[in-house]
Amino acid sequence: MSARGALRGIGGATVALFAALAFTPLSNGLHGVLVPPAAPPEPAAAIVVLGARVDDGVLSNSSLRRALEGVVLFRQGLAPLLVMLGTGSRGKPSEADVRVRLAQDLGVPATALLADPRGHTTRDEARVSWEDLAPRGMRRILLVTGSVHMPRAAALFRRAGFEVVEAPVEEISSGVGGPQARLDLARELLRELLARAYYRAAGYL
Repeated sequence: MSARGALRGIGGATVALFAALAFTPLSNGLHGVLVPPAAPPEPAAAIVVLGARVDDGVLSNSSLRRALEGVVLFRQGLAPLLVMLGTGSRGKPSEADVRVRLAQDLGVPATALLADPRGHTTRDEARVSWEDLAPRGMRRILLVTGSVHMPRAAALFRRAGFEVVEAPVEEISSGVGGPQARLDLARELLRELLARAYYRAAGYL
């Protein structure tokens, strides 16, 4: 096959894949394969909420969803300590600090809250959480993050030494039906697949 023919073949395959992701339930099916169903949350020593993003003191949609889930779990009496993670830009409030203020506004006592802005990656967050909680004897945790992110995050926290109870948050619906929503779901899944591949290649998983 000539180079021109090969390029045409690649182009055709790309268009076909794009159409399948946008106009068929392919993305929804991939989500079902890559994201295991969630079990009901169980009691633990601490609730650990992973970071997402903060912009000039304003939490992103994912960050807010995760923080609120942590507050809900705390108010259900599933753990006595709520740990908020998330970094920030120099001179700006960290994501962790913004979340702690939100939790206090929602009735969580300051004595039951811990903010740690040191983790820049999921692996960092597992490490700093261990540094915060292991000296307190808190090894069984409720881990709060996005459902797509959860398998990688839970594996990293278990490798750090934790007993992990998964508490995933659905940040993007697996039942979306429009072309743009399906493409957004496919993009999120692809990003996470690449992250898992990198972590495995680096020996982190």
